[in-house]
Order: sequence, then structure tokens, then C-alpha cells
Amino acid sequence: MKIKRKLEIAVISDVHLGTYGCHAKHLLTYLNSIEPKKLVLNGDIIDIWQFSKRYFPKSHMKVIKKLMSMASNGVEVIYITGNHDEMLRKFSGTSIGNFSIVDKVVLELDGQKAWFFHGDVFDISVQNAKWLAKLGGYGYDLLTLLNRGVNWYLEKRGKERYSLSKKVKNGVKGAIKYINDFEKVISELAIKNEYDYVICGHIHQPKIQYFENKHGKTMYLNSGDWVENFTALEYQFKRWKIYNFNQDKLAPFIVVDDDEDMKIKDLIAAITIVDQAEKKKKLKKQ
Repeated sequence: MKIKRKLEIAVISDVHLGTYGCHAKHLLTYLNSIEPKKLVLNGDIIDIWQFSKRYFPKSHMKVIKKLMSMASNGVEVIYITGNHDEMLRKFSGTSIGNFSIVDKVVLELDGQKAWFFHGDVFDISVQNAKWLAKLGGYGYDLLTLLNRGVNWYLEKRGKERYSLSKKVKNGVKGAIKYINDFEKVISELAIKNEYDYVICGHIHQPKIQYFENKHGKTMYLNSGDWVENFTALEYQFKRWKIYNFNQDKLAPFIVVDDDEDMKIKDLIAAITIVDQAEKKKKLKKQ
């Protein structure tokens, strides 16, 4: 029998469904291994910027169906919009059963205030030159596709995986400064607004770090991504930790390929199940 890990909250972000860089099977393995009360999808889950009808594998569709299934089974799923899925912001405030779409959310966790948002509002390149940010997104997607080929070769040779995008980012001083500035600005704003935790994504850099200034302190958390880091944030027993898929293969939950024809009708069916579950709850209350 597969025993799932019970969590108060799980946070994932920057999945980028619909792109070559997305590792949907890794994410499905993770989602199959946990039983959270709340699941926070902290932006860029579906990459609408780079969406193409020619590329949306069944494993990507299965992730969406899995999320709908979790909501129908009692998990509170909070979808926070990001820049790559900003089209969903027009639906902010919409709820279907346990599934809701918001731009940001504040939750109380054991007497502490936690501020969740994606983080793109602090990215000047996204706000002032969206076309340049989109161009960078396509380049990043091409780099991760190339990286897949490199890692396939390395694994065949019995060697460790290698991240080209990490190498590029770590080798550029401007990129490191940008990340440090991003973390500092967000943390200072969280302190100003008296938030004990600030949780975001966007920059694909998983981290948990305390920030303190003369006005107070806060804990900055970033959930990373499912393109190169394969990380999530987990909250249980009043503590946060970073989950890293590469350090926990979860063999009993590995997703196996099958011949199932996963089409849009399956997604519609999953959403319908969520809606029906909510209607049944309302009838019972009556």
C-alpha cells in the first residue's frame, strides 16, 4: 500500500506546462506522493506565453487532471497567477468548489501571517519590456530543450545531470545581483507590512532565508521550479522545508507511461467532477 505524506501546505510554482522544459512526469510523481490540506500553485503553472497547439503532451494534461482531482477530493487548491499565465488574471476571484484563482493571498499559519504571490510584479523586465521578457522565455525554453539532450547523453554514460541554464545564470554577475535585489526588495516589503513569511516563485531559485532590518524580520521562501530544480515548499508541524525531487526519487510513485489517450474532454470531465462535488456539499448542508 502506498502511504502518502500528509502536509498542511504544499507550494509549487513555475511548472511551465506546454513547454519543452517542463518535467510533468516528475511533478506527477511528487503530487501522487503527498496529501496536503492546501496546495498553492504559485504562478506560471501553464505557460500561456509560449503555448502551442502542436506541443501539449498527455503527461502535461495529466498534471491538470491531477490538480482537479485533488480539489474534488477535498484539497484546497489555490491558483495564484504569474506572468506566463497572466491571462488568467481576468478570472481572479473565481472559485469552483475547492479550486480558486487569485493574484495573491495571505494565510494564517499557526498564528503567523504568510503572504503568497508569484513575484513578477517586482520584475522590471516584465513590467516595462514585456516583449523582451517573452523573447528571453523562448531562449530559456530552447536552452532547456538542449539541456535535455545533454542530460540524456550524460545519464547513458553514468554521469551526473548538468544544468546549462544554471551555469549561464551563475556566470553572469548581473543575474546574481538581480536575484539578490529581488529577494531583498520583497523581504523588506514583507517586513513593512508585518508578514512573518513571504512566499513567491518566478526566479526559479529555491530558497529559505531569514531577512532582518531595523524595522523587523521575515522569512523569505521561494518554491523554485519544475524545469530545472524540481522543487516545492512544504509546511508541516509549524516548519517549512524545501522538497527536492532529485534527492527523493519516490520509486513507489513513479509515473508509468500508458496508452491512455488524454484529451481535452478528460480535462472537462475533471472540472465537472469538482463542480459536482461542490454541489453535493451544498445539498448536504441544506
